Amino acid sequence: MGAELSSYLSDLQSKGQLVLASEGVESELGLGHGAFLDAAERLQRQKKLIRLRRGFYVIVPPQFSSWGAPPPSWYIDALMRHETCPYYVGLLKAAELHGATHQAVNEFQVVVAKRLPKMQVGRSSISFYYRKEIEALTRGIVDHKTDTGSMKISSVELTALDLLRYPHASAGLDNIVTVLADLVGKINPDALARLSVSFQKSVVQRLGHLLDQLGYADSTRLMLQELVKKELPSWVELDPEEVADPQLAPSPIERDKRWNVVIRRKPEGDE
Repeated sequence: MGAELSSYLSDLQSKGQLVLASEGVESELGLGHGAFLDAAERLQRQKKLIRLRRGFYVIVPPQFSSWGAPPPSWYIDALMRHETCPYYVGLLKAAELHGATHQAVNEFQVVVAKRLPKMQVGRSSISFYYRKEIEALTRGIVDHKTDTGSMKISSVELTALDLLRYPHASAGLDNIVTVLADLVGKINPDALARLSVSFQKSVVQRLGHLLDQLGYADSTRLMLQELVKKELPSWVELDPEEVADPQLAPSPIERDKRWNVVIRRKPEGDE
């Protein structure tokens, strides 16, 4: 059975396919479930196959045997379809795909519509960030070509908003400024304004302030109009972590009255 499954995997690879579901293989090869599991386990020990979820496997091509798995971009779309979960590759990984080059991304970051645990697949770490109302962001999700097909990624505008929504995943405010400096020239003001209404006002305020500081106040004008349709929102801290302990928090050095943002330390991006 192992040789039969191994031959089947080779045939799939020759067709450019690297993922398989156990049910489909069992049916096509006429294998019982137990026989398939035994054969698949042998191939996993040989590092030719890896199981990501129950019933979902990824073939490991020879050139990635030392890595334990091909890169996540080769199978993330198929994995999310297997999970029946809306998704998009986002945050620092999306920023990298859009041309932010200052920092290597240590994890493959995916925003998903249901809670999923972090995965270690070979040398790659895949982190999932939950966003319940992901359907509201459809206009900010685009197709990105990969070596094996395509995957969904956040647009430049959605990436910028997400960096402020998930600051811990974005490696903190200094790194966010560095990444935004690489992306800001590609931001479409209309698209940014449309997407901003699906985010908390505090996220929009912080992003607006940072983009203004980078010299792109014209790009934030429409977003500001959306924000203040009724009234300017309450004051927010640029970096909420700095006031986690009010007794130790530095005094404000600036108050941005355009966005109602309190600044206690100016973030410093990499040159």
